[in-house]
Amino acid sequence: MEKNLLNHEDSAGDRGVVDDLFDETYREKEGPKPPLRYVWRNIILMSLLHLGAVFGLMLIPSAKIQTLAWAVLCFLLSALGITAGSHRLWSHRSYKATLPLRIFLTIANSMAFQNDIYEWVRDHRVHHKFSETDADPHNATRGFFFSHIGWLLVRKHPDVIEKGQKLDLSDIKADKVVMFQRRYYKPSVVLLCFTLPTVVPWYFWDESIIISFFIPAILRYAVALNAAWLVNSAAHMFGNRPYDQHINPRENPLVSLGALGEGFHNYHHTFPYDYSTSEFGWRFNLTTAFIDLMCFLGLASDRKKVSKEVILARKMRTGDGSHKSG
Repeated sequence: MEKNLLNHEDSAGDRGVVDDLFDETYREKEGPKPPLRYVWRNIILMSLLHLGAVFGLMLIPSAKIQTLAWAVLCFLLSALGITAGSHRLWSHRSYKATLPLRIFLTIANSMAFQNDIYEWVRDHRVHHKFSETDADPHNATRGFFFSHIGWLLVRKHPDVIEKGQKLDLSDIKADKVVMFQRRYYKPSVVLLCFTLPTVVPWYFWDESIIISFFIPAILRYAVALNAAWLVNSAAHMFGNRPYDQHINPRENPLVSLGALGEGFHNYHHTFPYDYSTSEFGWRFNLTTAFIDLMCFLGLASDRKKVSKEVILARKMRTGDGSHKSG
């Protein structure tokens, strides 16, 4: 079942979804910005991860084809845990998922290791409501590096914490699957992000333990992280704005290709409740194809989709005109 949303200006309550539209009443505090406080643990761990990923790249010629295929499968599964799971399902409530699908997406989300679902949703809802302000966790106006990875290497701006504490997350707290993951997140990450990807090639086709660890676990994890981070950085800086030229997020097909459909970002910030995050269906959008498959199998339902008439009207009203040449 697909729901056509008639009006972008509908309130969250009228749409039956979370309040994920930009809060135009927010004003940044005057005066000097708080000093940067580095999180040295994260800086060291991220440095080691990327050094390990470089080593993993060097091992690719020595890896068995099954190992490389397994690494790609782990990448796709973990990415879906973010895109179809913590993003489109839990952050935006853009479709409904049955218990088996929610369990699967939670397992995939732990394999992705990008914070537990509860924390991911909290930060993402803050990002939408206060995009490109001090209350945005990865404010792109602070530069490419900050919005890509830097925001994880320093303490959050006080406004991010303040606004995050005021969000209504009752729907997330009511989801027993999500709260179970939050309770056991660390062991689930050790098992699903690092142990399982390593053990399978080593056990089933006698791959070396070094290659099994550094390609399906470390390299795959680093690539998946950077693909997701590009949505926060590149898709907020490079591309056109056919839906709303007054906001920073852009349409970036290359980011969509790597992030399974999450790079149609001008559209997504204009219509955040659309399950496809794009008006183009499956084009560069494996996550949309996955959700559609789940609906076909009866594991998902109630996909929210903006009507073509509303999309066109919005393009004409606030777009940059680039849709005319497309």
